[in-house]
Amino acid sequence: MAEPLKPAYTGRFAPSPTGPLHFGSLVAAVISWLDARAHDGTWRVRMEDLDPPREEPGAADRILRTLETHGLYWDGPVLYQSTRLKAYADAMQHLRERGWAYDCGCTRREIAALARQGLEGPVYPGTCRQGLTAGKSPRALRVRTHDDPICFNDRAQGEVCHQLASQIGDFVIRRADGLTAYQLAVVVDDAFQGITHVVRGIDLLASTPRQMHLQSLLGYAQPAYLHHLVVLDHEGIKLSKQTHAPAVDDETPVENLLKVMDFLGLDGGEPGAGVGEVLARALAGYNPPDSPLPSRERSRG
Repeated sequence: MAEPLKPAYTGRFAPSPTGPLHFGSLVAAVISWLDARAHDGTWRVRMEDLDPPREEPGAADRILRTLETHGLYWDGPVLYQSTRLKAYADAMQHLRERGWAYDCGCTRREIAALARQGLEGPVYPGTCRQGLTAGKSPRALRVRTHDDPICFNDRAQGEVCHQLASQIGDFVIRRADGLTAYQLAVVVDDAFQGITHVVRGIDLLASTPRQMHLQSLLGYAQPAYLHHLVVLDHEGIKLSKQTHAPAVDDETPVENLLKVMDFLGLDGGEPGAGVGEVLARALAGYNPPDSPLPSRERSRG
């Protein structure tokens, strides 16, 4: 009997338009692109524009121009999360109707006063799990968790297991300001776009069990995951827009790509090459098995 066909590889790069791409985000885009192309797969771009107060006008278009300037062409139309609000609301309603989501009236200060520290801050103490207390109004929407281990084999980091109830707690899927939380939006959109492989920074590793929990509750397939090491500054802090990492210079795409390939330990060729040549050379040397990336975090410079 023939083995069932595996789904075709579909990956994605999903930046937030809170500013232009910096070197660290260019590295993330290149790794994602290389992994997809090495598998003869589809590479999509999704703009995570769900937080208007933090977004920078024109940043989304500038990000797309930077990708094109660096030869990182995507497949199909760009998906903007701001067009997907009904899908997120439907998913929340599905969870609510089945008793997996509930209203929470707690403030951050109240949670901090009662909670113990977990993997990523205070573990929600379950104050509103059985219903809002007297005098409280709904603020956020939370999803119920359990302590059965949620495990996955990351392609770069190996086995990862979390017990959500004790390490994270019931987490937010709609924020107090009414905006959809990242954890829900990314799960709904990965399913919508048929994403089979998620390649992203190790700073999001702890989010994956939460997303797998939501995938299970919503009946979605679970992608394969690869969490790569991130670019650090000279003080050992991850490059980010919050730490004012400088924007990638679109006037020097070859130089930028050669720096990226150097960081990844790949041969991009000589400075006189074109963008396409650099990417082709790096792709030829890219090894997509379990650990294609450096064995330790490397700082820029």
